[in-house]
Amino acid sequence: MKDMVQTQKIGRSSSVAAQASKARVLIAVMLFVTVVINYMDRANLSIAMPAIADEMDLSKAQQGLLLSAFGWTYAALQIPGGWLVDRIPPRVLYPACLILWSIATAFMGVIGGFVALIALRLLVGVFEAPAYPINNRVATAWYPERERATVIGFYTSGQFIGLALLTPFLSWLQSVLSWHWVFIVTGTVGAVWGAVWYTFYREPRDSRANDAEIDLIREGGGLVDLVDEQQPEHPAVTRTDVATVLGRRKLWGIYLGQFCLTSTLWFFLTWFPTYLVEYRGMDYIKSGFLASLPFVAALVGVLFSGVFSDFLLRKGVSLGVARKGPIIVGLLLTVAMIGANFTDSTAMVIVFLSIAFFGNGLASITWSLVSALAPERLLGLTGGMFNFIGNLSSIATPIVIGLLVTDDSFAPGFVYMTVVTAVGIASYVFLVGRVERVRS
Repeated sequence: MKDMVQTQKIGRSSSVAAQASKARVLIAVMLFVTVVINYMDRANLSIAMPAIADEMDLSKAQQGLLLSAFGWTYAALQIPGGWLVDRIPPRVLYPACLILWSIATAFMGVIGGFVALIALRLLVGVFEAPAYPINNRVATAWYPERERATVIGFYTSGQFIGLALLTPFLSWLQSVLSWHWVFIVTGTVGAVWGAVWYTFYREPRDSRANDAEIDLIREGGGLVDLVDEQQPEHPAVTRTDVATVLGRRKLWGIYLGQFCLTSTLWFFLTWFPTYLVEYRGMDYIKSGFLASLPFVAALVGVLFSGVFSDFLLRKGVSLGVARKGPIIVGLLLTVAMIGANFTDSTAMVIVFLSIAFFGNGLASITWSLVSALAPERLLGLTGGMFNFIGNLSSIATPIVIGLLVTDDSFAPGFVYMTVVTAVGIASYVFLVGRVERVRS
């Protein structure tokens, strides 16, 4: 009898899948493009930094401070950003954020001066703060559980594709014109995309998705009614809500793990181009090309990770193994970064760093754990806390490396990154435990 019921469920699921429209494919593409722009506007400063430092005669400590400015406001506003995500529909909130951070970015190319650049970079951090909680909310509303890691892997790959393809272009643009145009061009692109998002994005029930696709998403664990633009009021966040997102060991496991994971990302987003230019003696064009190679490796890692994780889930592997396995293996590979301290060959340095960033990409489906662990009612708040603690690395990494390295040696920076990665591995192994949704 049980086999008959199971066969009927499988048959119904297959029938629904066959009849379902593919509106969620467009949503995945829109998330992907948004992430490309998001990370382009985070990394443009690192590309321009050697030229800015030379023009303004900045010390390593000053460079670290400027590179960290984005992180101060970005991390601090993750909780308020998550609160906004639970209250303002993505169709409205995302384009508003896109346009505002793009304007601040463009002005970085217009207004010169060290203090002005810090102030504008702080503003970019303010308006980018809700971005990844919005991505997570959109993914949770639009995709069944068995597709979610693939989608998260796909749109997360946007950060690496954008950086891999755009780093050489922006380096060329800087060499042909000046560093000012790096910010003007990237800011203009973001503002245009904000208008595109508002024009085309809709919630599942308000979109072109047919009833079969809505059923497919809902029956697969997608929260299709999560965002209701007609709902006039949302309950205030209570102390109990905050205690829930701060008082669960499982959640702390992913918070700390994310800090360690994103520390590697922020090394590549801040100090990596400077490392190639100043410590490896490369020019802007050559450094732009070589800087893109680890991002290509990370792209391969993140695309494989999402697809492989969902494949394991469909084959009956537990949610914990399917989600945590690629993350832990990826962090283990990231330790290869320390190899850069033991070679004088630039080619071998790029190999070690490409292996490390492949691992970082492999581990970058961590948002799938937020979707799986966060209380349903507190998705935005949990995502905000996750991104807040994770992106404290955007402050720590540029400043700590700037203080550790000397004019002659970058080795202490790689030691710091290796130790942080080891802490991340321990966090996922010992704190997260069984993957199941936390009750609020």
